[in-house]
Amino acid sequence: MTHPSRTGGQILVDALKIHGVDTAFGVPGESYLDVLDALHDSSIRFIINRQEGGAAFMAEAYGKMTGKPGICFVTRGPGATNASIGVHTAYQDSTPMILFIGQVGGDFIDREAFQEIDYRRMYGQMAKWVTQIDRADRIPEYLARAFQVATSGRPGPVVLALPEDMLTEMAAVGDTRSYQPVQASPSAAQIETLRTMLAEAQRPVLLLGGGTWNAQACADLRTFVEANALPVGCTFRFQDLLDNAHPNYIGDVGIGINPKLAARVKNSDLVIAIGPRLGEMTTGGYTLLASPVPQQKLVHFHCDAEELGSVFQADLMINSGAPQACAMLAAMAPVDAAAWRATVAEAKAELAAYQEQPPVFKDGKAPLDLWQVVQDLMKAVPHDTIITNGAGNYASWAHRFYRYGGMRTQLAPTNGAMGYSVPAGVAAKIIDPARTVVTFAGDGEFMMNGQELATAVQYKAGVVIIVFNNNMFGTIRMHQERDYPGRVSGTELHNPDFAALARAYGGHGEQVDKTADFAPALARALEHARSKNLPALIELRYDGNLITPNATLETIRQTAQAAKAAK
Repeated sequence: MTHPSRTGGQILVDALKIHGVDTAFGVPGESYLDVLDALHDSSIRFIINRQEGGAAFMAEAYGKMTGKPGICFVTRGPGATNASIGVHTAYQDSTPMILFIGQVGGDFIDREAFQEIDYRRMYGQMAKWVTQIDRADRIPEYLARAFQVATSGRPGPVVLALPEDMLTEMAAVGDTRSYQPVQASPSAAQIETLRTMLAEAQRPVLLLGGGTWNAQACADLRTFVEANALPVGCTFRFQDLLDNAHPNYIGDVGIGINPKLAARVKNSDLVIAIGPRLGEMTTGGYTLLASPVPQQKLVHFHCDAEELGSVFQADLMINSGAPQACAMLAAMAPVDAAAWRATVAEAKAELAAYQEQPPVFKDGKAPLDLWQVVQDLMKAVPHDTIITNGAGNYASWAHRFYRYGGMRTQLAPTNGAMGYSVPAGVAAKIIDPARTVVTFAGDGEFMMNGQELATAVQYKAGVVIIVFNNNMFGTIRMHQERDYPGRVSGTELHNPDFAALARAYGGHGEQVDKTADFAPALARALEHARSKNLPALIELRYDGNLITPNATLETIRQTAQAAKAAK
């Protein structure tokens, strides 16, 4: 179907609607004014962010939650560089996303004009496809391909540069159809081979992770797991692929892994990995599985054929999306699980023991017990609550002790990006306002994108934010004490009054420094977020020595000093 002549900006917005876009995130810029004008009369909701990094993180969170590409608009140069952190996150997390960048006009190109950057070179290694649309009549073609690339195979980010004069150019061009994501599927022979390997195993372990998952894939996965009594570990920051209350869930395989779970993976005679790349964090620095040839038999499902065999030479490599794989596994005739059935309950008991109150709090001397904070949180919020966090040791309190309710209750960056927690929490509440959203944020991490509280207030996003304030970049301080004990440099922080800051933005804010005060403060924060549709923040002020559930800074320092003295 042809259309009357339209500007490039209007053609682009019309194409977004055809591809099902309902929400876009961004910071306005003069380089894409015609798009902003077209959005004025559109059904697409444009969320105005305070910084492009926050906008890109919100778009990435949208992609995680919905499986559809998160849409982000930023201006050229500084806007594009700010947004790059979200693109990198989307790439490593296998999240569908499309970043649109305003660009200098064609008459200025290649002159290092104001804010000009060659985005093909800038984004080349952190996106699936980067290009520039130079003709308005080709916008529908480029957008159809962008959506196709972002969602097919291993999902990821696409970057499209939009020259300013192209967006005001008039063109009479027809629209395309909506995109159709394409995923590979296992063959019947591959599933039969897997079944034979499983039937011969004595100590199998199933690992879940990666992109392409949806609710049906998770349901089919449960059918397969229950039929074959399989123990299931979820890889780094994909803990919500199986309800953590499920009897077959035995823990997360990532940073701070339960040593007994790590031993189970190492001693397994068959590891079935559905979806994860089996990267550094999941494999404990490539130690749980030896590279390139693991000691365990390995079946590796992945949506990108080029990922298979790139690090680990699996015994069986299957190029498939998670929904396609799990549908066939659910239909597979179950095997006799007698050899390992009893071990699932043993592994579950080991997880329960690992989630008990850590020794650092058992003496009751710490005024604020962070383990109890998580227990109080789990009692107070619904099972489908979305938990978001960024990077930092504070996240270990959620990863180790919180029991995620299943798809999609966890939003966290596998690439370790700081500044993710607040934008992701605000986006989650905007996308699904009926659900409770709680953000875990470190003090240093919060300061990187805490300004998105203004976005939460503007769009009535009642997210509850818990700030872990220990006045330091805690993760770096931990490594510093381990490698350079007693020589603190570059990790101390002077922080604002976070509770007062939340109130200044128009939200609710409280400080908590005693264990008994947290549950009442949480109740007030949840009620404020629910009744006012506004953000609420609780600042936890606690002893920075309590750096992880397993060790204090003091013990880390003493151990390092003793090791140096022994040399």
